[in-house]
Amino acid sequence: MNFDDHNPFAPDPAQPDDPPAHVASVSAADSVLASQDSTLVGSPIPEDLRVPWGWRNLLLFVVMYFVFGFFLVLGFAAFGVKPVDIQKFSASNGLSLVLSQFLLSLAMLGYLGAEVRYHFGRPFWRTIGWRPLETGGRPLVYVYARYVMAGFLFSTMIQLVSAAVGTKHKLPIESLFQDRRTAILLMLMAVTIAPVIEETVFRGYIYPVFARRFGMSSSIIVTGTLFGMLHAPQLWGGWGQIALLIVVGIFFTYVRSKTRTVVASFLLHVGYNTLPLLAYLFASHGLHRLPRG
Repeated sequence: MNFDDHNPFAPDPAQPDDPPAHVASVSAADSVLASQDSTLVGSPIPEDLRVPWGWRNLLLFVVMYFVFGFFLVLGFAAFGVKPVDIQKFSASNGLSLVLSQFLLSLAMLGYLGAEVRYHFGRPFWRTIGWRPLETGGRPLVYVYARYVMAGFLFSTMIQLVSAAVGTKHKLPIESLFQDRRTAILLMLMAVTIAPVIEETVFRGYIYPVFARRFGMSSSIIVTGTLFGMLHAPQLWGGWGQIALLIVVGIFFTYVRSKTRTVVASFLLHVGYNTLPLLAYLFASHGLHRLPRG
């Protein structure tokens, strides 16, 4: 989805000398907001934290999430899909649930794109944190592959700890892998749209606001915790697994804060999600032997 007219990893285009009045007024207001809610007053605010949105924008984002969700339920109902079918984890309604989450994710990404691009008058991807990775003179492919592999190895460690912790209950998300179509859609989302959306929202949109107000260390923990809790319904009953996912969120946010780009946490996220999918493909013999409830 392209909200800009240029490569998202390219430098910002030259800005006009005289921006539109509404953009200028928004920028001035945001500068005041940044100075008021920042714990970094008196020292330069890092470029990756100089975003034009603040707390009211985060609140409106949450409100719009529920608004879009409400209309999504109405839309599915028009096609005979009951609200429970896009809320409950089960093999019978897994396709509706995954599809609804996919559409809701696209709607929220579109909302953020419209807000940043048209309300604030900024290029979307770079403003929301998708800045180029520093390569230190090394080939870009090598640097990208290293982050993906780091995510893969980190996932291996988390999966081993999760197996050691165990759970007395079947996790809700496991039911979605009992249907082939649902499993395929879920796997595609896990390595494509999910990392893009989640990294854009948590590490790109939420983290800078928290970091300006609470400082980097606290915001890393808070943002990572919110990330883990978002996935709690998928892992309900597996309290150890939920705690581990909070650790994952904290680690992703830490890497984003150190590299000052969402690209780094995105690559980690892709590598992290790849391991369990490969394990599932191996265990199901290429989706030919699906688990049963």
